[in-house]
Amino acid sequence: MNDWIVPDWPAPENVNALFTTRNGGVSGGGNNAYATLNLGSHVKDNLSDVEKNRLLLNRYLPSAPKWLEQMHGTSVLCMDNEMMSRRGDAALSRTHGTVCAVMVADCLPVLLCDASGTVVSVVHAGWRGLAAGIIEKTVTEMYNGDQTQLIAWLGPAIGSGCFEVGGEVRETFINHDSQAIAAFVPQQSQDDNKWLADIFQLARLRLVKAGVTAIFGGGVCTYCDPSRFFSYRRDGETGRMAALIWLS
Repeated sequence: MNDWIVPDWPAPENVNALFTTRNGGVSGGGNNAYATLNLGSHVKDNLSDVEKNRLLLNRYLPSAPKWLEQMHGTSVLCMDNEMMSRRGDAALSRTHGTVCAVMVADCLPVLLCDASGTVVSVVHAGWRGLAAGIIEKTVTEMYNGDQTQLIAWLGPAIGSGCFEVGGEVRETFINHDSQAIAAFVPQQSQDDNKWLADIFQLARLRLVKAGVTAIFGGGVCTYCDPSRFFSYRRDGETGRMAALIWLS
């Protein structure tokens, strides 16, 4: 499985998940921006290489992933249903073998399951979706009972020492929850209204507010490790990794 990441969390045995790195694929050629396991078909990579990469990934999965057209919004889609559109930023399933997936390159992937292994979901949590409530909406739609029965894992994302945001982003989170002030540190620059944001801490606050207290992972920075991770903030033109989860 190359150097892909298998979440270290107390999920039930029938819950399967993984996070791909940039390694183990065929993309690249003369453009190192996509080397080597780019899974995004919406970037400027050769589409035949993307298809080959997805087929390589499929060898480790029970079925092809249900890819989303991600919008940085709050749409949560149930992958067990036939749908005309897959425009959304979170996916859930209660069906054996259905693979939910999101693509990232600095945004935070959040995996969720219940302690009984009856439902799984994955969330694409960039700061816009996070601020708009994508985590809370996913928790509500995936589980109608006691949310303390849910387990969350935070995948690699841009770290707190690299994620510079403007004051308006900070205010958006603080206006929603005053505790979010602890997730922002002033950036030492000529612009006094720039801050370093901890997206992992912001996600934990949202999860706890939604009733999820079993939270694992977090802290792995995509920006800081170019040998393993694509990073949009670092490189601009770059590929995409995937976080995937399914029931067996």
